[in-house]
Amino acid sequence: MPAPKKALRRSLTVTSAALTALAVLSPAALAAPDPSASPSTSPSATPPASMSTVGGPRLGKPGTQVGLAGGAPVLPKDLTARSWIVADAESGDVLAAHNAHWRLAPASTLKMLFADTLLPKWPKTTKRKVEVSDLAGIGAGSSLVGVKEEETYTVHDLWLGVFLRSGNDAVHVLSAMNGGVDRTVDDMNAHAEELQALDTTAVSPDGYDMPGQVSSAYDLTLFARSGLQKKDFREYASTVRAKFPGETEKDKKGKTSRKPFEIQNTNRLLSGDYDIDVYPGIAGVKNGNTTNAGSTFTGVAERDGRVLLVTVMHPAKDEHNEVYKETARLFDWGFEAAGKVQPVGQLVGPKSAGRGSPAPDASGEAGGTGKGSADTKPVAATTGGGAGGVGIAAGITAGVLVLLAGGVFLINRKWPLPDLVRRRSRP
Repeated sequence: MPAPKKALRRSLTVTSAALTALAVLSPAALAAPDPSASPSTSPSATPPASMSTVGGPRLGKPGTQVGLAGGAPVLPKDLTARSWIVADAESGDVLAAHNAHWRLAPASTLKMLFADTLLPKWPKTTKRKVEVSDLAGIGAGSSLVGVKEEETYTVHDLWLGVFLRSGNDAVHVLSAMNGGVDRTVDDMNAHAEELQALDTTAVSPDGYDMPGQVSSAYDLTLFARSGLQKKDFREYASTVRAKFPGETEKDKKGKTSRKPFEIQNTNRLLSGDYDIDVYPGIAGVKNGNTTNAGSTFTGVAERDGRVLLVTVMHPAKDEHNEVYKETARLFDWGFEAAGKVQPVGQLVGPKSAGRGSPAPDASGEAGGTGKGSADTKPVAATTGGGAGGVGIAAGITAGVLVLLAGGVFLINRKWPLPDLVRRRSRP
């Protein structure tokens, strides 16, 4: 067994090291997006002839890109998505991609960028009494978790609403806490630029269809990879069920109480459905569905110490849970193909990694500032899936297995470490 996998088995409590320095940044990888791929709310049925080359020149080409070598399995034949990508979360290698930089409407997968941008700002225990203005401007037909005006919620409650129910109401309350929607969108776009997610233009913090709002399979994968460095992000993304505060009620004696209700994660590879099983080793991340975007999904899964990220955007096949079915087939292919294919590109690191600036600490917990900011520390550059990769795998594993404080949670029992699951799950 390779050394990184042995290290993962030995040290499941290792905090994931920052992924910022895993990519080798070549001139081609830093190329700006092609102007012909400008944002559009109504993209053509075919991708642009030339797209961004961030991550490597092959990723800027339309169509499927894969480097099959001896013994490598062929890609699944029944993939209908406009765009998809399969990448190794540890090394950053892109194993295969299809129109990876095609700018498309992202739907609620954009909430990964929202969460990665705002999660470090407040401790979980921070409270907010919801004002009428907090819920203004939520788009018609939005997914909601059930946030009510004049009720008080913790930041922990609101993030559960964002991750599990994709609640645009929870997003708007957190945006209000951050100074408003406009400021939050500005923060998101600045963070996307720092991550070198140059295909992305955020217009709404919740991913609701808006003119000019676009992202790409490549960028959504960068958001997931960055977010998974944060402990809170991993825990929320891997939670299947939780309790959410209900409305305040009075009994006959005038006593008030709030009866919580259960919410379930809408990620069907994590929670399952009548026509799809929970995917073994799944640990999140985020799904979405809007008129312009169709169905979108980014997932992360681990098998035998290897962690893969898969993003799928807008399957053409109109079948229930199709985005999850195509993602599962790409995960299966990726785990079988890893080590047998030539990478076609790379997930780049943030700009600050190239400047040697401190990278965010992987814990995602409140630091010493008292404002909920993550601690920072410098991370040495690496060029492969060494200690940093092992840390990410272990960090994701820990995130799936930890019970979040303040609620009752069902953690995915199909994670391939049953002994540790049983230890952590005991009352």
